[in-house]
Amino acid sequence: MNEKPPTSASLFLNEGSDKPPLPERGDLRRRLRRAMERRASTMKERMSSMSRNSIKCFLKRNLFVLFTVVAVALGVVLGFALRPHNLSLRNIKYFAFPGELLMRMLQMLVLPLIVSSLVTGISSLDSRASGKMGVRAVVYYMVTTLIAVFIGIVIVMIIRPGKGSRDSPVANSGNIEPVQAADAFLDLIRNMFPPNLVEACFKQETVEESVPVSGSSGGVNALGLVVFSMCFGLVIGNMKQQGQALRDFFDCLNEAIMRLVAIIIWYAPVGILFLIAGKIVEMKDLAEVGGQLGMYTVSVIVGLLIHGLFVLPLLYFLVTRRNPYSFIGGLLQALITALGTSSSSATLPITFRCLEENNHVDKRVTRFVLPVGATINMDGTALYEAVAAIFIAQVNDMELNFGQILTISITATAASIGAAGIPQAGLVTMVIVLTSVGLPTEDITLIIAVDWFLDRLRTTTNVLGDSLGAGIVEHLSRRELQNQNAEVCNSVIEENEKPYQLICQENDSFNHRNSETTM
Repeated sequence: MNEKPPTSASLFLNEGSDKPPLPERGDLRRRLRRAMERRASTMKERMSSMSRNSIKCFLKRNLFVLFTVVAVALGVVLGFALRPHNLSLRNIKYFAFPGELLMRMLQMLVLPLIVSSLVTGISSLDSRASGKMGVRAVVYYMVTTLIAVFIGIVIVMIIRPGKGSRDSPVANSGNIEPVQAADAFLDLIRNMFPPNLVEACFKQETVEESVPVSGSSGGVNALGLVVFSMCFGLVIGNMKQQGQALRDFFDCLNEAIMRLVAIIIWYAPVGILFLIAGKIVEMKDLAEVGGQLGMYTVSVIVGLLIHGLFVLPLLYFLVTRRNPYSFIGGLLQALITALGTSSSSATLPITFRCLEENNHVDKRVTRFVLPVGATINMDGTALYEAVAAIFIAQVNDMELNFGQILTISITATAASIGAAGIPQAGLVTMVIVLTSVGLPTEDITLIIAVDWFLDRLRTTTNVLGDSLGAGIVEHLSRRELQNQNAEVCNSVIEENEKPYQLICQENDSFNHRNSETTM
């Protein structure tokens, strides 16, 4: 074999090199393949562990929401499954007893929660900040309520659900004693200034007879307690250091109530299940109700959806420039609870929890805005009353002129503001709206059959409006809140320096007394 002798260049390159010969291409490919397989398996393990952790975090964060959604679905299924058995009224009451317990537990917390949250929230603000915050909250409440009434009127005038409804028979359950609008307005003013705070915890003023006679009726006078708590909180806040003991007391009371809420909240899905199932079993004739009130129900639902899913989020976005639907996502627990309990006040403890823990809204804002909103901000109720009044006019073939529609708008807005201060709020405020334009009040029996369902939807809209309002007020009040935080920090620094100054003053006075005695 003739081998070529090595050239000088190859000898020069190989000289002094102890490196092993380069591997072949096949070995390189195998090594690269093994490395890529190891990296891929490592990535798969990381992704699987991350997915497991994310699922665990999601379940841990939204476990109550999932339980509540399942409870609502089971309640609907169970209610329709029990309807063919024709349960007696006594058995229905027994069946709905777990739901009654939930309502009693939530209502038990409403009174101390309203008082403690308002007192701590307002006392932690100075009078200027609380005044500006109050003006912003009231303006928001009035604007959104008027928008809700306008939406309801437009929807009912377009759909016209009352046309042809008189053709089907309607059961009259009896005449309702008419209450004058002036009497209800005076009741509202009376309830703002209760003569006895202890009685205000379980009684409120109301006109009950055709000859106006002021009397008392059962139920918490929420409006009177709100007014007293706001004034009391302002006074404590202006007392500075002297009022610190009272501030600490109400702050501790509020924290204890919220811890009770954290315990009771896990019973809520069970109570909601039986509340919804019991209401479905209690309904009379579904076919008749659907035939008479189907389009009316659709009108109210469409109006509430437009207001709750488009108007309120748009208003929140225009003011804060943030995603409103992520904010609403943090409110799911409160919204589902409102759907199950049909009570803004009973949902108030859970609304506090959602806003402060999920959406991180300042406690000074929530403790001030939410109790007031749960009392006077009723967007869903105002929309519902406007739709119901025009629906009853359409049923009776009465054409309303512009002045009557404007009267309905103003009366529905005013009646919804005072709804929490009037017993049987939906029924009585509806009477006020109907009598303002001369519509027959006995036709309220037309809508009572579906009122239990629509009441839940409008309560959910009310809670949503209160919560978005808290977010808007916090955004508009951020400068005052930041200034107050800075003042608190400065006061803390001054308190830390104060002992040294006091020691110096005491030493000076002691030396001065010694010099006087020696003289």
